[in-house]
Amino acid sequence: MSSRIVVVGGGTAGARLAERLPVTLLGEEPHAPYNRVLLADVLAGRYGPEVIALPAAHPDGTRHRARVTAVDRAARVVRCADGAAFAYDRLVLATGSNPVLPPLRGLRGGRLPAGVHAFRTLDDCLALDALVGTGVRVVVIGGGLLGVSAARALAARGADVVLAQQGEHLMERQLDAGAAAVLRRHLEADLGVEVHTECRVRGLRCAGGAVEAVEFADGFVLDAGVVVLACGVRPRVGLAAEAGLDVRRGIVVDDRLRTSDPYIHAVGDCAEHDGRLYGLAGAALEQADALVDVLRHGTGGYRGTRALTRLSTGALELAAFGEATPLPGDDTVRLADATSGAYRKVVVRGDRLVGGVLLGDLGAVGALARAWEGDEALPEAPLLHLLTHDGGF
Repeated sequence: MSSRIVVVGGGTAGARLAERLPVTLLGEEPHAPYNRVLLADVLAGRYGPEVIALPAAHPDGTRHRARVTAVDRAARVVRCADGAAFAYDRLVLATGSNPVLPPLRGLRGGRLPAGVHAFRTLDDCLALDALVGTGVRVVVIGGGLLGVSAARALAARGADVVLAQQGEHLMERQLDAGAAAVLRRHLEADLGVEVHTECRVRGLRCAGGAVEAVEFADGFVLDAGVVVLACGVRPRVGLAAEAGLDVRRGIVVDDRLRTSDPYIHAVGDCAEHDGRLYGLAGAALEQADALVDVLRHGTGGYRGTRALTRLSTGALELAAFGEATPLPGDDTVRLADATSGAYRKVVVRGDRLVGGVLLGDLGAVGALARAWEGDEALPEAPLLHLLTHDGGF
């Protein structure tokens, strides 16, 4: 391969491309590429940072720590903050996403007070590691997948954790109310996390530039030594927008992961394909693999990802996929065991499995996920069989 491929961004998608192709990889972080999915395990003390390192780059590729500030499409050059410039024949934007910082009192000017951190990067993880210990009061703002992951990791460190979720229940994007109730009981009873839902945070109280309390909309004030912001992510599209590429919520790409400039591609959290943003590691890897074939052979393409969400909270295993909330006319099977904390639910539309949630025993998840990912017709058997250990297959 003689063409010069420059990849901007050293996250999951960028690192996958650098592993498989001889590219020039430009990344801002001081660390070698790592698996963000395992950051909670590093924070919990289960792994050291070196364990989550991603595979080494292609032997003919190069990696540079650089912050790209501009894309000169006419000259096909990317320019960096330190004055360096890299010419390309094909450019791949794998710029990822930034954590959403909520509009709270006490968060002004874009700088976070001491003791307040997002939970997105290895540096965030290392900073929290230095602050958190037994008995330290930590308030996690946001009860999605990231917030739950952070809360269980911090609880494993012995911190006094409070999880505040504005929505009606935890992990609203993945779980229905029944599954979320099981998850909440586990966090509270097994991990000692104090969970509040339908709870809006109004602001932070700080003294001497450091956080000391969280103020809720109802006027309640909770002392806090550390605050973790887990309020979602937003695609990093500034570089693409300034270069004049088509940007909506993300950088718009076609089935060959091309942007509106045929010499520029986008993959991972920053890419919007067929109107959809994924924000998941599995989708980023699938997009990167599809782009490898496009760049190497000129063949193949990307048709979207059917992503399975998995989370281990120690004693509780969780898997969710597809549509957990049925539409009128859908068939639903649900099994719940309050004693063991197990919960299983699948949603069937016609002869197709369209979604499911499993907590506790995940014996059936492999067969169910394959049927859902492959969009296969289900066998003619009672729906209850879908929740057996082999998924009824």
